[in-house]
Amino acid sequence: MQWYELLTKSQVEQIHEASMRILETIGIEFRYAPALEVLKKGGAKIDGERVFFPVRLVEEQIRKAPAEFAIYARNCDFDVMIGGTHLVFIPGYGAAFVTDLDNGRREGSLKDFENFVKLTDASPHQDICSGMVIEPTDVPHAVRHAQAIYTTIKYSSKPFMGSAMGVQGAKDSIQMASILFGSQDDLSRKPRMISILCSLTPLVYDERMLGAIMEYARVGQPQLISSLAIAGATSPVTLAGTLAVQNAEVLAGIVFTQLIREGTPVVIGGASSGTDMHTGALSIGSPEMALNTTATAQMARFYGLPVRSGGAVSDAKYPDAQAASESMMSLMMAQVSGMNIVMHSAGILESYNCISYEKFIIDDEMCGMVKRIKRGYEVNADTIAVDVVKEVGPGGHFLDKDHTFDHFRTEFYQPQLSNRDDFVSWQAGGSPQSMQTANKKYKEILETYEAPELPADVDNDLQKFIEKLK
Repeated sequence: MQWYELLTKSQVEQIHEASMRILETIGIEFRYAPALEVLKKGGAKIDGERVFFPVRLVEEQIRKAPAEFAIYARNCDFDVMIGGTHLVFIPGYGAAFVTDLDNGRREGSLKDFENFVKLTDASPHQDICSGMVIEPTDVPHAVRHAQAIYTTIKYSSKPFMGSAMGVQGAKDSIQMASILFGSQDDLSRKPRMISILCSLTPLVYDERMLGAIMEYARVGQPQLISSLAIAGATSPVTLAGTLAVQNAEVLAGIVFTQLIREGTPVVIGGASSGTDMHTGALSIGSPEMALNTTATAQMARFYGLPVRSGGAVSDAKYPDAQAASESMMSLMMAQVSGMNIVMHSAGILESYNCISYEKFIIDDEMCGMVKRIKRGYEVNADTIAVDVVKEVGPGGHFLDKDHTFDHFRTEFYQPQLSNRDDFVSWQAGGSPQSMQTANKKYKEILETYEAPELPADVDNDLQKFIEKLK
């Protein structure tokens, strides 16, 4: 499939050269002494906490990261490939609030977290369970990350995300994965989770992110090395300037991972967007974020690395027309640009602050549509079907032909939410609106959900591990 590209080859090279100038002459602050030691030993120039990266060092290290890699699930049917032409969806991440038609907007709870894990596991379109799909504020902060991982393991056999809460969060994630899958050596041979570790724009990595990067890299676990620059606030107001800053930050993080462990799987993560100049807040449902998605994909292809963007994201406060239009714009741009991982692909409202049960279902339907569009046409003698056209001839129809019955289930996307009835049938069915249908759908999924089997000894060991953290 051909990807949509915004930048010319010359413009990609200009962004690369600008990023190299930033890395070599301006530098990135690494606010963690162990990280500075690794970088110094690797050939970077250190001045206090400021790290300057020679171009040769950057280019040598990024070549060591794999272009494609696998993440292995508890159920091998859910293994995912990252890179190449593969498209992987991860639902919302990090929302503090949750909303639905029945209860309105409120702080998230562990029950909400559990529900969204079940919805993710039941979805045919979501591929990896989010690490913190909703903040379970009723769980003590000291054990929240471990409780989230346990809940994900308990109610899903899909790949999951490790904690980004510094050294301890990463160590706990690795230990819990080892309880489930075996030793840390087993994890190194077959990566089981992926984590999102972010820069602190502009041009900083803090102790928490660097500590987690080091722990995950030591055992070869994949990492989304991400930057979220806000044009006009934490990066230049121009999109080209923002892209150069984002790119420099991500490359610095990737160099760091490779100096810790050569061949550590990494993904270039770009979620930058613009500032709403009326409020000074980040705007994620904007065409500027969609443009950054395309440009980020091009930069990743330039380096030969997998790439990640945002997905069904919106600044809307309710799953309305604004939410739908902004979400589909971002999802489609991610797909046509060649994204490998689309994060926040279901449920997000309020510029990441809230997740909606109904929007999760609506977005999940859109993810299915996007995956169908990505699949494209299969063109061969059977699908071109000249013989069938000859059989039917002028004025005939194809409804009763074997060829139609052989292909319609795979050729057409079968919606679970969208209403395609005629007006009279829709009206006779109570004139359901999308939100009402989505509300009913998510409840049906949760009511009929059956958790995958988790061996009792593993379950017991995981619970004991959490108890020790309290």
